[in-house]
Parts: sequence; structure tokens; C-alpha cells
Amino acid sequence: MREISFDTETTGLNPRGGDRLVEIGGVELINHIPTGNVYHVYINPERDMPEEAFRVHGLSEEFLGGYPVFREIADAFVDFIGDSPMVIHNAGFDMKFINAELEWLKKSVYPMSRAVDTLMMARQRFPGAQVSLDALCRRFEIDNSSRTFHGALLDSELLAEVYLELTGGRQPGFELAGNGAQGGVGGMAARKERPFREPRPHAPSEAELAAHREFMTQIKDPIWDRTGDEG
Repeated sequence: MREISFDTETTGLNPRGGDRLVEIGGVELINHIPTGNVYHVYINPERDMPEEAFRVHGLSEEFLGGYPVFREIADAFVDFIGDSPMVIHNAGFDMKFINAELEWLKKSVYPMSRAVDTLMMARQRFPGAQVSLDALCRRFEIDNSSRTFHGALLDSELLAEVYLELTGGRQPGFELAGNGAQGGVGGMAARKERPFREPRPHAPSEAELAAHREFMTQIKDPIWDRTGDEG
């Protein structure tokens, strides 16, 4: 099962109000486990960088000016995502930016059904608790000490680890069937060879027989010795 752990950085909160994408990061997962195949790009937003956004991700207008605009990376991004579900923390935010950029280029947008929202998963699992990405990293003891700023690729990598924990930890990724531990070929249980053991004798010894005879003489009027009619 292929999924993409996915994150973006932007110039603000509202693409319909003029905010744009400035960074995209994605991590390929197979059966919830990162494969090492990643996607990462900085994007020239073709506009200024608000101070509030700069404090979040540290990406300046000057830095981003040397990178491609979204229309130049759109096809590569769509190819990387393919038809895989996108694992996103607060999916509504990232999806509205991606879809706005795609819509402006008259490309197909992604339905929300393509997104796996880890924020909603965490709220259901830990009601009333903090469920930010940082809070979940602390809960699952995931090292996020290098997260000075928000960064799309780093956050995608951290989210991949958080998602793995939210879906049950590392055990789902174990390939047990291939080792014959369960399943086996054709769905049949694997047979385990056992060493041959000689049957052990269970006949009583002479001492045990003598002790039994002695015990039987102490029983008064045993039922098996009755021969007459009763009742």
C-alpha cells in the first residue's frame, strides 16, 4: 500500500486572498514505512513574504526568488503523488493550497477523500490532549530537536513516524508471512518440524503394584465384590 506523507509551507493562511505555496515536501510510504523516496521543492511565490509567515518557516522572499514557480514543478509534483493517498496533518489547510495552485493552472484537483488527516486521527485517539505535530512527537518519543523552523520535508518525515505510531507502531510493517511465521504459501499455515521422541513406558513398578494391593485390603465391603440381588 503506497501513501505519501505530505506537508507544505505558505505565505499565509488563505490562497483565495493571495497567499501562495513556498515549499512542498513528501515522503513515500509503503505499508506505512518510509521507503527513502522523497519529494522536496522550494517555490517562488511571486510575491512578498509576510513577517508572520517568515517567523514560522524562515523562508525569505530573497531566498525563494531563485527557485521555480509552481507551474514549472506542477507536473513533477503530480507524478510523485500519483494515485496514492496523502497523509497530512490538518489536511484541509494543505489541500486547499495545492488545489488552488492546480486550479489556477486548469489541472485536476484532489478530492478531500484522497487525504488521510492525522490531526483528526490524533483527536479521536487522544480526546482533549494537545495534538500538534510537536506534541505528538513528544508523546511518541520521536526526536524533533532539529525542528527550529517549520520545514515541509522535515515535517513530512516527522509526520511519517507519527502516522506509523497512530496506526499501531512498527508491528504492521513486519513481513512475517515470508518467514513462515504466519500465512505461508497459498494462505496455509506453515508446518514446523518436531524432533522424534520415543514413547515413554507407563507400566507400574512392582513396588507400586504391592502398594495398590495393600490399599485395596483396607476398603470395607467394596461394591465390586457384591454378588447378590439388591433392591
